[in-house]
Amino acid sequence: MNQPEQTQPPPGDTGRMEPEPRDEMRGYVGRDLLRARRALITGSDSGIGRAVAVAFAMEGADVAVSYLSEDADAEHTAALVREQGRRCLLLPGDLAEADRCRTIVEETVAEFGGLDVLVNNIATQAEHESFEDISDEDWLRTFDVNVHSYFRVTAAALRHLPEGGAIINTGSVNGLRGNKKLIDYSATKGAIHSWTFAMAQSLVPRGIRVNCVAPGPVWTPLIPATMESEHVERFGAQVPMGRPADPDELAPSFVFFASNRLSSYYTGEVLAALGGETTPG
Repeated sequence: MNQPEQTQPPPGDTGRMEPEPRDEMRGYVGRDLLRARRALITGSDSGIGRAVAVAFAMEGADVAVSYLSEDADAEHTAALVREQGRRCLLLPGDLAEADRCRTIVEETVAEFGGLDVLVNNIATQAEHESFEDISDEDWLRTFDVNVHSYFRVTAAALRHLPEGGAIINTGSVNGLRGNKKLIDYSATKGAIHSWTFAMAQSLVPRGIRVNCVAPGPVWTPLIPATMESEHVERFGAQVPMGRPADPDELAPSFVFFASNRLSSYYTGEVLAALGGETTPG
């Protein structure tokens, strides 16, 4: 499968993608695995975050959708959540800002009366031909969004997460093996994996599980919004399956980690969904 050459301005718009990704969980059947749970998902207007939000709603959860500025995509995600009879709270704003990381948690708790599941999913990236092309501003922005938001949102959420709560982080294959054109992004994802391991150990006494999903190539708006058109056309072709994943194919992994019924003995795991690619270890 090859996508047509295409680009669009960041942060990206689902409706402008060709083909549009499968991210609405059509055909998925929920089993009340998250009945009455309250979830906050960062970066959930589109892509993996949207699919996870809809899957959580299908499993019985209310969902807070945090996103940067993509109002049309976010409204569509909210409509999909509400179709399932669940509440959805929209939380626009830049999570590179420390104050916004704190306020999205407080707004979620005020709206839903508590918080049970946190999904740290927000990410930014930009391709660079060489290390010297990465500016100090680029480096700091990537870490502010991809790592510091995880720390700050989690720090705010821990005051509310109960025993039996779950934190799920989104990593990447690039954090497992690096990517020469995404050096800063790869560094952030490696940090997320290590942070998952350490946080899982730290929170065991509190009964809060911390896990990570580390996808390979996934067809989301981030791709045409941050990569050259020729790279977009070949995106995902290198894995044994010969194509990128659709977000719908990743969301069940997040359901697995969010559900105590399915994963009560799992913490500190990095689940790599790589389309057949293997990694050392």
